[in-house]
Amino acid sequence: MPTCRPDQMIAAADDRVEERIAVAGGEITIVRPNDFEDLLTEEAFEREELLPYWARLWGSALALAEAVAERVRAGERVLELGCGLGLPSIAAARAGASVTASDWSPDAVRATAANATRNGVELDTLAADWDAPAALVERAPWDLVIAADVLYERKKVSTLLDLLPRLAETVLLAEPGRLPAESFFGAARGAWENEEVSVTGAPRVVVHLLSRLRNE
Repeated sequence: MPTCRPDQMIAAADDRVEERIAVAGGEITIVRPNDFEDLLTEEAFEREELLPYWARLWGSALALAEAVAERVRAGERVLELGCGLGLPSIAAARAGASVTASDWSPDAVRATAANATRNGVELDTLAADWDAPAALVERAPWDLVIAADVLYERKKVSTLLDLLPRLAETVLLAEPGRLPAESFFGAARGAWENEEVSVTGAPRVVVHLLSRLRNE
């Protein structure tokens, strides 16, 4: 399980924090904003989907990075949906994959690009909205789509169910047990085989391997 001990967290600047995370293959350094609340705006409060969730290093990203580091192979084309600070994308790029890290937030995309450079890996970044996914779809298919804790709103369930088959046959999805995810996995049954490849605790996160089923 990836870890970030208190002694691995140091101030990088007045408004930034550096965290060093141990995953398979070695340590990854992530710089994030120091105070999530400083990024909140009136528009974000009015439109929940604009809240700057990307600025936190969530437990699901840690679990997904570990799964990615263990499973991704050199030469694979990998797309991350909702890349946030970029930890899973960096783990995939370090494993030798050709990675595109995407997020609706231009700030998240910039943070991911900076963190990739900080860790000496190359990847592509893309600001893309699931509701206008042309930029994602035109680059498909990928060998693997990865995503961490992206089902925190019920309206995202149907959007993701529609989008994933247009992107890849295989998906790694880290999920901490949010209620909309139950609806997603229920609706995906019959179209996707769902294997739980890892379970971590404190907080509990399950990494699901989804493989698209083919009807004969």
